[in-house]
Amino acid sequence: MCKQTISPFFLILFILSLTACTTSPPKNTHNICQIFKEKDDWYNDSKDSYLKWGVPIPIQMAIMHQESRFVADAKPPRPWLFGIIPWFRNSSAYGYPQAQDSTWDWYLREAGSWSADRDDFTDASDFIGWYCTVSYKKLGISKLDTMNQYLAYHEGHGGYKRKSYLKKPWLLKIAKKVNRQAQTFKQQLKGCKAELESKGWFFW
Repeated sequence: MCKQTISPFFLILFILSLTACTTSPPKNTHNICQIFKEKDDWYNDSKDSYLKWGVPIPIQMAIMHQESRFVADAKPPRPWLFGIIPWFRNSSAYGYPQAQDSTWDWYLREAGSWSADRDDFTDASDFIGWYCTVSYKKLGISKLDTMNQYLAYHEGHGGYKRKSYLKKPWLLKIAKKVNRQAQTFKQQLKGCKAELESKGWFFW
């Protein structure tokens, strides 16, 4: 019987194809200029989302920063039963935007491509723009109001209407932090936007 062997060349290609599917987070998650220079397609993606939905790039990025720190396959921490048995996660949140299954399915039905994935930055950026637009239409929250947009993002539209966030002082602190991060990103972007566009990161 003949033994079939796998060529080292094809083995290397297979390994590279697996590693290519995994996107590492930016080295500096606190500087939007460094993020866009390292991830040279992200500026284009977030600008496309801005042009489509009207949600500023710094707000998109601040929400994503808070939710996942730009980790593509981020998940909520897994609880441990009796401290030794890994248990079921209490949320289906996943990916860059930490969108739950039901919310992501809603997005796919209403605005997303059938092939959209939460661990794809392009789709995650578009999702955040879409969700903030729905918050604007349903709740009247300005697309420039980072704090309240984040509260609606975290609590859902029903929770925001019920003002559930008022019973969560910790969440109000986080929302303020997201607002500060958006302002920081905005100032940083002013200093590198011309450079990013001149080098071809964005195409009209």
